[in-house]
Amino acid sequence: MNWMIITAAVILGVIAVDQISKIVVSEVLYNKQVTLIEDVLDFTYVENRGMAFGLLEDHRWVFIVLSIVGLSAIGFYLFRYGKKWLTRISLALILGGGVGNMIDRVRLGFVIDFIDFCALPTVWVWVFNIADAAVCVGAALFILDLILDIVREMRAKKADTAKTDAPEADDHGTDV
Repeated sequence: MNWMIITAAVILGVIAVDQISKIVVSEVLYNKQVTLIEDVLDFTYVENRGMAFGLLEDHRWVFIVLSIVGLSAIGFYLFRYGKKWLTRISLALILGGGVGNMIDRVRLGFVIDFIDFCALPTVWVWVFNIADAAVCVGAALFILDLILDIVREMRAKKADTAKTDAPEADDHGTDV
């Protein structure tokens, strides 16, 4: 039961930090840009009316419905099958980020993005937010968790194979 409290705290923490940062940005930065680290990081107010990276603009209700379905599936998996801490934390980050962006879509009709990583302008041109970062970090941790599971299963299978392939001791020795 303790893990549920921690997992819920991660989800609510991501939502809170995301929503507070968007409120501050919308009040302070509306239609402005602030350089934090010259040629590396800016805060730039952007209204994203699409999904990730601004794709499929102006399909708000499709994203809301898909988000509800996806977040419900992730929540079900988390609370039904999430047995390890890495699984729980990764899915909690994804849920918190997904809910944070869905709040914007429902409330505003768009998602507020503001983190503008401009160090590699030919590689990275998108502006994102705390919720997006939580979803990406959560997804990366979930993939890492899956890879670690595969490695554990391969090692266990290899150990089982080694045990079955090992010659058994001969108990038919002579008694003296």
